[in-house]
Amino acid sequence: MTGAGARPRAVIIGAGIGGLAAAAGLHAAGWDVTACERAAALEPVGSGLALAPNGLRALDVFGAGDAVRAHAVSQEIGLRRPDGRWLVRSRTERMITDRFGDPVILLPRARLIDALASRVPAGALALSTEVTSAGPDGRVVTAAGEIDADLVVAADGISSAVRGALFPAHPGLRYAGFTTWRLVTPEMPAGSPPVPMAETWGRGSVFGVMPLSDGRVYCYAAAPAPAGARSPDDELAELVRRFGGWHQPIPALLATAAPADVLRHDVAELAAPLPALHRGRIALLGDAAHPMTPNLGQGACQALEDAAVLTRLTASANDSSVPGSAADADGSAARPDGSRAAAALARYTSMRLPRTTRVVRLSHRAGRMTTWTSPPAVALRDGLALALGRLAPTAALRGLGTIYDWRPPDGPGTATGTG
Repeated sequence: MTGAGARPRAVIIGAGIGGLAAAAGLHAAGWDVTACERAAALEPVGSGLALAPNGLRALDVFGAGDAVRAHAVSQEIGLRRPDGRWLVRSRTERMITDRFGDPVILLPRARLIDALASRVPAGALALSTEVTSAGPDGRVVTAAGEIDADLVVAADGISSAVRGALFPAHPGLRYAGFTTWRLVTPEMPAGSPPVPMAETWGRGSVFGVMPLSDGRVYCYAAAPAPAGARSPDDELAELVRRFGGWHQPIPALLATAAPADVLRHDVAELAAPLPALHRGRIALLGDAAHPMTPNLGQGACQALEDAAVLTRLTASANDSSVPGSAADADGSAARPDGSRAAAALARYTSMRLPRTTRVVRLSHRAGRMTTWTSPPAVALRDGLALALGRLAPTAALRGLGTIYDWRPPDGPGTATGTG
């Protein structure tokens, strides 16, 4: 535990998107932060991602929102069939901005990592540091020794060891029934025709095309497959077999890629919501707390929301982070009161668990719809999409309102706002 006059200590397990966001937020809120990452460096791994208005508002809590907004690309958004026919095509990007205040921004994952890492002091990152255990009492064990923390944030990913240790009776992960491929193409040659942003739905398969601000294109695909299955040659060849006969520019984009560019991952989600997102001094965050299918593009956004809410709530339990607070003569106000910190984490669970459970379920439903293989079901799905695109183009936006309208708590010392 922290001594008299010391800043409260937070240990973050994992330095991915959620872990870096929590480290940046807690540092700014007055915590002494150590972010333990088992990798030797923050390598530019991964491909692309989408950040919706709710994710951008969360980034504003860490001062990183505008750096990401700089990657905005004005474009149409559409839904197509494999033969190229448009089911929905509109300036939805403009409608999203008008309704929610921000567009959906597409960017390489590495750019978001950079924006967050720049707000974390270099001394706070403990690279090549694997956490072997963490307890509700705040004791964190690494190969280098033990750390006693006032707060532990477990952002250790979808296969979180901390989650399993905190809730050993929970059923854990289940396979969602489909696998995904992701890649980012090389920069398109000058003078190339613009690539329209679209998602194409086939029988049980989907292929998404998303132009990035740097001239590259983020592509993703999904299809039902047995868990653990892999291509007999390479995953680029598998994509060509599955999608090479679909409309342009899908074949042309695949032709620009190399096998090493393609990432493949089976999709998993929790078999049931957790009973809580905290226990003792440990808070679970991001994929460690609520892994979800990628169909609504909310994985990173929900991790950022978690970090923003945790930052605001724990700042109110840390007297030194609240402007104008008076320290006791021995400096003890710089330490979080145990009951206040516990109340902050209980509030974190009450604000985040219902919302993330709802987003997980909505994403699961969307995933089931895109992996339908029955011809009548596919025809019905496409017909409904075509009708909604023509007759009620804003209907989808109304459905997304409960996700995109999120606001972070008002600030240190408060617990208001939508969780």
